Amino acid sequence: MSTVSKTLPARYYTDSALFRQEIESFFFQGWICAGRADNIPNAGDYFLREIAGESIIVVRGDSGLVEAFYNVCRHRGTRLCSAAEGSFAGRIQCPYHGWTYGLDGRLLGAPHMDHPETFQRSDYPLHKLHTDLWDGHVFINARPHPDPLTVQLADLPARFAPWRMAELRLHKRITYDVHANWKLIVANYNECLHCPVLHPALNRLADYLGSDNEAPQPTYIGGSMSFRGAAQTMSMDGKRRRDYLPGLSENQRNRVSYYVVYPNLLLSLHPDYMMTHTLWPRAVDRTEIVCEWYFHPAELSKPDFVATDAIEFWDVTNREDWHIVELSQAGIQSRAYTPGPYSSREELLAAFDQVVIQRNPITEANEDQRK
Repeated sequence: MSTVSKTLPARYYTDSALFRQEIESFFFQGWICAGRADNIPNAGDYFLREIAGESIIVVRGDSGLVEAFYNVCRHRGTRLCSAAEGSFAGRIQCPYHGWTYGLDGRLLGAPHMDHPETFQRSDYPLHKLHTDLWDGHVFINARPHPDPLTVQLADLPARFAPWRMAELRLHKRITYDVHANWKLIVANYNECLHCPVLHPALNRLADYLGSDNEAPQPTYIGGSMSFRGAAQTMSMDGKRRRDYLPGLSENQRNRVSYYVVYPNLLLSLHPDYMMTHTLWPRAVDRTEIVCEWYFHPAELSKPDFVATDAIEFWDVTNREDWHIVELSQAGIQSRAYTPGPYSSREELLAAFDQVVIQRNPITEANEDQRK
């Protein structure tokens, strides 16, 4: 008799010490999605990302390359900038004592450091993270010598090449503050058994039992869902008001692909647009979610372009999801919670749990630490 997979112990969602270990193993030991390259098109354009208190500057350099640095001055550790996004005027200057850095992180100026026998500017560049791009998505890696991004992405670049994601452009961003552990958001995204109960609008457009899941991989999970009836896209009424994205096959035009690229990119590829969620853990029971909608430039340039049908649909659906994961977080925090059994249709969730356990097993050491 085979054993039934069960949900994770409560500590994986409630223990702050285990959360810190998890952030280290998932967010600082591999590639994470920071955003999109087209959001910083010009030299000096930047945006900030925060991972459990660690602030990262992602900036377009003078050479055109995307760079990433810890938001920490090498003088006395001051945060270099606090605005969520903007543009540096050719250099990055600390607001405290005026230390100034190039867009490549080199220290250019350090006022009053006038002892050249002991101080060399070349010894104090900004602390740098590795960067790479996948079809317009910016990835960063904090490890000194990481494996190439292509190792983590595996077959995804070839699988999603027809969507030509690098060509798509941002139209709308909504940021949500969700009082739930980031893993509950990943789990919720990867099953639709809750759709008939929680998402009446979504359930009218897609067959919740018609999902076609891929075999779980060490670095990603996901699958696709077909439309119901005459629906052609995920929108308030299912009507498609935009041309299909160029390059899609007939089969790809009739489905939506939903994939999680560990740890924080939730990628939703529709016939006529792309939606992304990036997850930014703030605490063991709190996650910031940046949701963005991207469309083809040819559509965006049309005088009759409309996107509210898709944005309103997903904003409603998102808020339904965020509410239920907050209820999950609250329930798991109860002394009455014990791991429950997964359905055979929740195999992606069970696979994700195994990745979590493999990267952060509950050992005697961290059990003692909790005590």
